[in-house]
Amino acid sequence: MTDETPRVPLLSMAEAAAAAAKTGISEQMAPLSVFRVLLRHPDVARELASTLNTLLFQGNKLDARLRELIIMRIGWKTKSLYEWTQHWRVARMLDIPEADLVATRDWKNASCLSDADRAILAATDETLDGGMISDATWTACAAHLKTAEERIELVVAIGNWTLFSQLLKSLKIPLEDGVVAWPPDGKKP
Repeated sequence: MTDETPRVPLLSMAEAAAAAAKTGISEQMAPLSVFRVLLRHPDVARELASTLNTLLFQGNKLDARLRELIIMRIGWKTKSLYEWTQHWRVARMLDIPEADLVATRDWKNASCLSDADRAILAATDETLDGGMISDATWTACAAHLKTAEERIELVVAIGNWTLFSQLLKSLKIPLEDGVVAWPPDGKKP
């Protein structure tokens, strides 16, 4: 848990499980702190869960490694403790090397990242800094993302996890009990 009090109280685990079942949200999402808050607004929770389900599990077209690098960069650049920490675990379950995840902190100076990695990280930074991807960076991304679906998902992924960063920080969503903050080294942005 963080030292901050959530701005909206978390449902108990039992309340979250019941609300998730009633709303049609996966039982895997219900115990997450973010959904223990979001489930206080079931319609919003359902829509956000649906988007996450599409981008993470069913129907997703963007390579999982690229998606996770995007999320890690957003988590670092926006100083979103929850996003960085949760997706560190997701990325490691996908066998993305720790060095590559750490490299998202200072990707322009990292030697371990591919051209595709660099292109999507540039797109992420440009979107966070200026609200859109430049023509030059779009061309670099398109060289690696061959389908329209991948290109659309790139933009949606950046937008989705930027939204989540804002939501997590504004509502002061705490980490789940026992989860170590800012892996692997506890270093904060």
